[in-house]
Amino acid sequence: MPSPPDAARPGDAAERPEGAGRGDDTPARREPGVPVAGDAGAGARAEGEDPAASGRKEPAGQPGETPSGRTLAGGHGPVKARDAQGDGRDAEPRSGLLMGRPFGVPVYVSPSFFLVAALITWVFGDRLEPILPDLGAARYLVSLSFALALYASVLVHELAHTVAALRFKLPVRRIQLQFFGGFSDIGKESETPGREFVLAFVGPLLSLVLAGLFYLSLLAVEPGTVPGVLLGGLMISNLIVAAFNLLPGLPLDGGRMLRAVVWKITGRPMSGTVAAAWAGRALAVAVLIGFPLLTRSGAVGEAQTEGMDTVLDALLAAIVAAIMWTGAGNSLRMARLREHLPDLRARTLTRRAVPVQPDTSVSEALRRANEAGARALVVVDASGVPVSLVRESGIAGVLEHRRPWVAVGTLATGLTEGMRISAELEGEELLEALRTTPATEYLVVEETGEIYGVLSAADVEQAFVKAMTRPR
Repeated sequence: MPSPPDAARPGDAAERPEGAGRGDDTPARREPGVPVAGDAGAGARAEGEDPAASGRKEPAGQPGETPSGRTLAGGHGPVKARDAQGDGRDAEPRSGLLMGRPFGVPVYVSPSFFLVAALITWVFGDRLEPILPDLGAARYLVSLSFALALYASVLVHELAHTVAALRFKLPVRRIQLQFFGGFSDIGKESETPGREFVLAFVGPLLSLVLAGLFYLSLLAVEPGTVPGVLLGGLMISNLIVAAFNLLPGLPLDGGRMLRAVVWKITGRPMSGTVAAAWAGRALAVAVLIGFPLLTRSGAVGEAQTEGMDTVLDALLAAIVAAIMWTGAGNSLRMARLREHLPDLRARTLTRRAVPVQPDTSVSEALRRANEAGARALVVVDASGVPVSLVRESGIAGVLEHRRPWVAVGTLATGLTEGMRISAELEGEELLEALRTTPATEYLVVEETGEIYGVLSAADVEQAFVKAMTRPR
């Protein structure tokens, strides 16, 4: 990711004439006769305005330079964000097969689900042979039904988190069913420790409710029958899911509950995350060492002292421990990431822009940008309303001797609603706006509709990396 503009050099702001955009938190100022979006003209600032008087800080570099130190005409190198003219389908994170959209949230099943479902079908089917000997090979159909019902229970568990998040007005990007369970991809942190606690607790709570419902249903059927075996297995499985998720360590729900408690006590969410993440790592070590010992001693099921069962128990413990250790580490990294997000502000990362007509030549547009100390071009219609943005990579692709004959309108990307963002956006809200509508550049506007400038996705990426490497 590219980095934000560096600090202004002494005298830069006073030496350069004003453009349409700004580079700090100073509120935009309307000048007499200066057109704005929606008025007779859009965007340009009076060149006689004294930037130093407004207290505005300019990014380092010569007029027309990007934060990388290159001029606007020179380009900024490859940009990872997709062009907004694409279909936008990549805006939604995907991993696996889309199964539906309950409450408007997409549910994906990863390929690992089918592997685990097959494993459950095989293992549970073998366990059914002494219990239901008359079934024969049909026991594997019963076992497959159990595997699907178990994952349906996991889905209900995750839907509980999703409904709670939506109730708290938190965005949920997807629900993912995968190897050994699932997760809800909630795009924003809870605002209070109380909400965090509730959001984490509803999942295990609903698993306990399901276990109770399966138990009540079990009372109505005969033991030793197919329904009895299925209901008993699902009851026990949901109890295990609830108990396991209540363990006090990230990434489990119990870890988020522990995080909420420490957050409430200390007043710092990061302290809660650190405590819960290390508790999760301790649990991972305990699972790695303790589970094989418990199975060998007979404390969990029948004692396993030799053979393939012992190896499988150790392998299962290693897989679960690895998932828990990795999840705890990821939670810690995400918390550190969120701690740095306030450093990302649309207002400070926005480049100055000058408005140009679509038939303006590239050379003339660059001349105006250099004179105004601007770093971006906004194409406006006859009324001055912005209609498109000139891509920096497009300008870089035009040979210098052809620039007097190429119109900027041929290099512009049409503005969609998602490409207009508020200058007040910062942190997670800014990243969410860019994620929702992937593009290389965005038009930044004031609440009044006045053009503030152009925000490059490359600048946001670079600022993000710079913020993450800055010690707190």
